[in-house]
Amino acid sequence: MKILILGGFLGSGKTSVLLQLAEYLVSHEKEHHAEVKVAIVENEIGAIGIDDKVLKQAGFKVNNLFSGCACCSLTGELVTSIKEIKQELDPQWLIIEATGVAYPGSIRKAILDGVGLEAPIVVVADAKRWQRLVKAMRLLVSGQLEDASLVLLNKVDLVSTTERKAAEDSILQHRPMIEIIPISATEAINPAIWEKIVRERGDFNEHTP
Repeated sequence: MKILILGGFLGSGKTSVLLQLAEYLVSHEKEHHAEVKVAIVENEIGAIGIDDKVLKQAGFKVNNLFSGCACCSLTGELVTSIKEIKQELDPQWLIIEATGVAYPGSIRKAILDGVGLEAPIVVVADAKRWQRLVKAMRLLVSGQLEDASLVLLNKVDLVSTTERKAAEDSILQHRPMIEIIPISATEAINPAIWEKIVRERGDFNEHTP
């Protein structure tokens, strides 16, 4: 089972990205497996999930985690859920969508410690609101980017070239040398982006002792 953590800030468009990624994985893995399973664990805050309804309508398995962040009070539940998903569904891919206030690096550590599997992190950033987010939540921004393998800079269709460049420069200040790929999740994302994630980051688990 290959695990991928999808992090990102509030309103960054993670669910739209998640749906496209899951659809790509299903079609991609069909070339190698008779039956393909992509499981999704969604971490939401509050008593009622909203995005999970969209995901379920798209035909994906959703295991909701409520009342906190997966990186803190729900760490034990997250690990238990992953083990149950592995046992009951045995998916080729497990995607964990972190809540907008979680630190994906902590989720990654919990998975490595609890399940023994590596989980690369892809962070979705909001180009349109980036500067406001940095000013209001600088520590959270740094924490979310700290262990990321890749940043998908979403909503670039809503900003000028200057604003996009400013967002990219700011991201690099928080996470030097990280790869940033501009996208617009309201449109079809280039399959080459998903292929890159699968090829370069999807097989991390094969190198885990």
